[in-house]
Amino acid sequence: MYGKPDSRLRIEVNRMKEILERTSCRNFKDFPVSDEDTEKLLRAAMQAPSMGNQQPWDFLVITDKAKLEELAGIDTYAKFIAKTPEIIMILGDRNEMRFPETWMMDCSAAAQNMLIEANSLGLGAYWFGIVQSQERVDFVRKLFDLPESVIPFSLMGFGKMNRWTKPEDRFDAARIHSEKW
Repeated sequence: MYGKPDSRLRIEVNRMKEILERTSCRNFKDFPVSDEDTEKLLRAAMQAPSMGNQQPWDFLVITDKAKLEELAGIDTYAKFIAKTPEIIMILGDRNEMRFPETWMMDCSAAAQNMLIEANSLGLGAYWFGIVQSQERVDFVRKLFDLPESVIPFSLMGFGKMNRWTKPEDRFDAARIHSEKW
């Protein structure tokens, strides 16, 4: 039923190009992201769905090399952050949360929109989580002097890719259930 080729497949793949070709990139050229592209990324993020249209997010754009080097100290495995041309940090704002139980889903939708838009702009991108680690939250809160009502959710890195790697096809029909398990 699912995963079987049909005549619409070619058309569907063309419409889903940015999704199907999206891949994570952590190795960038030393070239800034244009202001125009940054605005497009932010517009894509803010177009994301959110529970009751609460839009519990704020965004912090970071391009300063010294700040990026400091930010790379967030984790042992985050050294690549220092060589990222631009980071857009997604922040949850408790003051904007009418439905606090869903803010992370809302911010995740914003993150995904940015990843897809980055691909359509020819930019490489990655998603680096913060909220799942209190140490990371505390590190970022201190580094950027964030108010207590603002929760750092994730870092979204963007730039021109050094090399593009073809993403794997992750579709797995065995993971699909119909009507019951």
